[in-house]
Amino acid sequence: MESKGERKTLDQTMTAGGALLARLKAIGVDYIFANSGTDFPPIIEGLAEAEARGIPLPEAIVIPHESAAMGMAHGYYLATKRPQAVMAHTNVGLANCAIGAINAATEHVPVLLFSGKTPVSEKGHLGSRTVPIGWGQEMRDQTALVREAVKWDDELRFPEHVPDMVDRAHAVAMSTPRGPVYMSLPREVLCKPCPTERLQDQCRMQPALHAPDATAVGEAARLLSSARRPVIFAQRGAGSEEGFAALSAIAADWAIPVCQYWAVQLALPTDHAMAAQADPAPLLAEADVVLLVDALAPWSPDIHRLKEGCKVIQLGQDPLFQRFPVRYFRSDVTIACDVADGLVALREAMSGLSKGADVPARARSVSKGNTEARAVMLKRGEAGCGEPMTKEWVSHALSEMIAGRPATVLSELGCPLAPMKLCDHRAWYQEPHSGGLGWAFPAALGMQLADRDRLIVATMGDGSYIFSNPVACHQIAEALALPILVIIVNNAEWGAVRQSVVGIYPDGYAAKSNRMPLTSLAPVPDFTRIAMASRAHAERVARGADLKAALQRAIHHIDETRSLALLDVRVRT
Repeated sequence: MESKGERKTLDQTMTAGGALLARLKAIGVDYIFANSGTDFPPIIEGLAEAEARGIPLPEAIVIPHESAAMGMAHGYYLATKRPQAVMAHTNVGLANCAIGAINAATEHVPVLLFSGKTPVSEKGHLGSRTVPIGWGQEMRDQTALVREAVKWDDELRFPEHVPDMVDRAHAVAMSTPRGPVYMSLPREVLCKPCPTERLQDQCRMQPALHAPDATAVGEAARLLSSARRPVIFAQRGAGSEEGFAALSAIAADWAIPVCQYWAVQLALPTDHAMAAQADPAPLLAEADVVLLVDALAPWSPDIHRLKEGCKVIQLGQDPLFQRFPVRYFRSDVTIACDVADGLVALREAMSGLSKGADVPARARSVSKGNTEARAVMLKRGEAGCGEPMTKEWVSHALSEMIAGRPATVLSELGCPLAPMKLCDHRAWYQEPHSGGLGWAFPAALGMQLADRDRLIVATMGDGSYIFSNPVACHQIAEALALPILVIIVNNAEWGAVRQSVVGIYPDGYAAKSNRMPLTSLAPVPDFTRIAMASRAHAERVARGADLKAALQRAIHHIDETRSLALLDVRVRT
């Protein structure tokens, strides 16, 4: 029979695996996206123990592939600005997380990434090796799989370190520039008892956040306000609704065109009078001051030329992008801060300055040019309604079908941004510039998990859909009742590779031939059957004239049944 002293000791400890989960909940983690393995017994026991003892935990979700887990955490953060946890199985699971970690690092997305670690002991400890993979999965440096992508890494060495390690992981991930962090979890340590007295405390370590430097902001305001041909390049959005409004106001008030070249997030309404076309060349040819808003590669120096004497302002979480060895874009004024904070501060600084006499004339000229260019582009999009249709027509039709309702479009080599009419800062996300394919489908699932009432649309090429582990993603969508709309723009090839070849060798043998080696994906699978295997609504659309009706049916299915719908849309090469 237990004594009172023994009962008190039991009440003050719990399995370290459970303690880890409890601490994640206490600091604000809602979900753990997990793919379990033989290193998970103390995690699973901890879940059961915490439930039996009434200890709050994040919701642990079974994700049948780690790349989907990373994509969902990425999408959930984009929707909420709250980092989530991913738990993988030793080195093999961590290897599957690597692409997601690279994507998250490039886009400043914080993720708390954990994986088990092969037991060190062969015998004599609770959690020692028990099956052959305990030897087969051992590595000298498991963290090397993700070290270059994460901001910080650690290993849980003692169970009592759980609160401190989790707190530091969260603080580092959320410090600017934000990004993923990694912690390895040896099974023997997870099996040990952990003290519980601090598990429910408030987070004891706060992130370090860059704030706009008033002097730098003032100089940026002076340069932009006095420029004759100012230009803004924005790639990763405006940070928030407030930042979106601030950038829109700066552009309108000062007649500054905004170029969203290879935009990853929407920074300005697509029909804004100052929304320029995506080609940087004509803008750079005349620009005397350029503002780069969180732009990793605002233009391509091998193609586009900056005018002699042009001043450049860079603003963002990490405006000089220190993770990337080769990036030599000029920066006369450098402002390290959260994008929204910087744009709001810049708008305030410019509001007190006088406008030159040329601003009204510039406003008329820029607005007229943008309006005419957009009209030509929209007309070209409408002309793509054929068999097969163009990607531009798919964008145009989708834009009409989602007008007037809260919606987010994720495009991974899918629908292009230009033909769409979007005016919400959460309306558009494109694949990360790191190019880790298979991102859009699971990221859309993560967004839908975060916002059940919003229509989430994942558009992707056929190759990107294959990369997303679609069987796993469809299983997740059905299991969690995540009713996203998936649109595959299917040209049966690696279209981005073809474009790259033509760009470098426009008159080469490959461009002149009817067949370009190493790009074809024919014969393409019947993607509708993959979706139907998980009881989704699925249609193939070959004619542009049939697309709008198919979109209406798919969206009606989502609204009525709250389950996934997929359209396999055949488009031109």
